Amino acid sequence: MESKFNDDVIGRARVQTTPELEAYYKELETLGAGALWTVANDIEPWEPRTSSVPMLWKYESLRELVLKSSELVTPEQAGRRVVYLVNDKRKDVSAAVGWLYTGIQVTRPGESTSAHRHKASALRFIMEGEGGYTVVDGNKITFEVNDFVITPNSTWHEHGVAEDGKTCIWQDGLDIPLINALEANDYAVYDGKQDLKLPVNFSPLTYGNSGLLPADKIWDKPYSPLFKYSWKTVYPALLEAAKVNEGSPYDGILMHYSNPVTGGHVMQTMGASMQLLRTGEHTKAHQHTGSFVYQCAKGKGYSVINGKRYDWKERDIFCIPSWAVHEHVNLSETEDACLFSFNDLPVIESLGLYQERAYEENGGFQVVEN
Repeated sequence: MESKFNDDVIGRARVQTTPELEAYYKELETLGAGALWTVANDIEPWEPRTSSVPMLWKYESLRELVLKSSELVTPEQAGRRVVYLVNDKRKDVSAAVGWLYTGIQVTRPGESTSAHRHKASALRFIMEGEGGYTVVDGNKITFEVNDFVITPNSTWHEHGVAEDGKTCIWQDGLDIPLINALEANDYAVYDGKQDLKLPVNFSPLTYGNSGLLPADKIWDKPYSPLFKYSWKTVYPALLEAAKVNEGSPYDGILMHYSNPVTGGHVMQTMGASMQLLRTGEHTKAHQHTGSFVYQCAKGKGYSVINGKRYDWKERDIFCIPSWAVHEHVNLSETEDACLFSFNDLPVIESLGLYQERAYEENGGFQVVEN
């Protein structure tokens, strides 16, 4: 038998249209029905197929416009004062890639957002500033640059910057497109500010202690009790791991942010990772299901996605669609590079949809288009 990618093989629709069939199709259409063989080849591809395209958003081009938003509208007027990043092929659902949304939010000293909640899960990766904080279900947490913060679905949350702080900018990540596609989203605004139920930084101080869990606490929620993952502990962990591990040939030293209680993903619908590329490292190419949004947290380099080169440096954001062939390169011969990413792997994995394949041509490295 010929290659399975040939549409003439047995099992693929090969019906030739006739006037009689056309009339039959129209009759079915009047009853809200259709003939499967007319769409089967489109809805059941030989391999995963994405409707997104790879994209790169340069921070130096966006930063001034992000800051300008704070001069044009207040947090109260905007609700959420964010410049969102949209994929050229996903504008209809405001997605950055697949069913994931991302944007860049700015908050000035003394400003704070209204407390709200929604069924969509959310996360933040801090890009600039000092004195920023979030309040999640009455738990106030302060954060610093390169910290990773979660606000799980249906939790009340608000953000702000202390009066004596510096303007903060962070990347938002949400599963809004997915939850909307499932027709399950909602939104509610809190009446006033949340009461602080716990001491400041209770969550990271209680659950972020190097694998130790408090014996007197029971956590029965489906998301991580650790609402902040600090860069000051994450980066040293990457360096320590790099001392004794070669890492993945496709991702370098890759470590997942995890729920300390279960060891699983931080939230039910979105996961996140940090990876370290050693000096001069060039990973091999592979492809897998799952959509990814990346931000360069440290260093500079480039990624080759479906044969095209995308150069990135600190704070640049890019996306890799599901099943896109990709590889990463650290351009520096003296410093490592770190990439933060978030993804929809919790959904993909829980539904048994994850698959991965190594790129075997050209020694595992793509030929870059001119």
